[in-house]
Amino acid sequence: MVTLSACIEMLFTDMPFIDRIDAAAAAGAPAVEFWGADGKDVSAIFRRAEALGLRVGTFACGVPLTDPAKGERAEAGMRQAIATAAEHGLRDVIVTTGNRVPELVPAEQEASVVRGLRAVAATAEAAHVRLNLEILNTLVDHKGYFLDRTETAVRIVEAVASDAVKVLYDIYHVQIMEGNLIATIRANIGHIGYFHAADVPGRFEPGTGEINYRNVIAAIEDAGYDGFVGLEFRPKGGAGRSGDALRSAIAAIRT
Repeated sequence: MVTLSACIEMLFTDMPFIDRIDAAAAAGAPAVEFWGADGKDVSAIFRRAEALGLRVGTFACGVPLTDPAKGERAEAGMRQAIATAAEHGLRDVIVTTGNRVPELVPAEQEASVVRGLRAVAATAEAAHVRLNLEILNTLVDHKGYFLDRTETAVRIVEAVASDAVKVLYDIYHVQIMEGNLIATIRANIGHIGYFHAADVPGRFEPGTGEINYRNVIAAIEDAGYDGFVGLEFRPKGGAGRSGDALRSAIAAIRT
């Protein structure tokens, strides 16, 4: 069975950051996750989650992997994220590729992403940390982002050829770009290390839009995946309705 993880960057945003963990626990989430570690007291986040009996699913590392001229910066960012995750016993880290580089053709940018991930793969393996390369949509939310197709993400992961590098399959983003969710997940489940969930349109909680999340999550579990599904959505009723939205999302998936 998958573990549902509440993204406290998008939920309970009317509360102090650390207190959002308590609110997620009160709403029934078994885990939480967040975006970048910079500027946050990561140790405090893990302590609070542990005190409440919650797991931490992941955090994010955004690096300019598409630009060969920024390769050292990208590698340094990923190595720091790996070290932070290992320090806290965390398995999964999100990696985003950065935006397209206009002066480079897509194949050159893809090769740069592969090189950057290969450069840190052994470090991640040794630390027992997995880097999950996130697919984002470029039609609504992330115009200019490089990695917006499952096919490209899987090709990159296969080229890196490390168990420490997988795909973060964001169901919301892929629905916008491609659709055909269940068949694509089944075909590529061996390359997927993490999932994110929100509904379409609006990026609101599952159960408010066009995605049948009960069927999608059932297919994910039937394919043998038992990791995290991050609930990375904005509450349809606004920040003050985050608890209700989170309970509704869990019910939409589990009922």
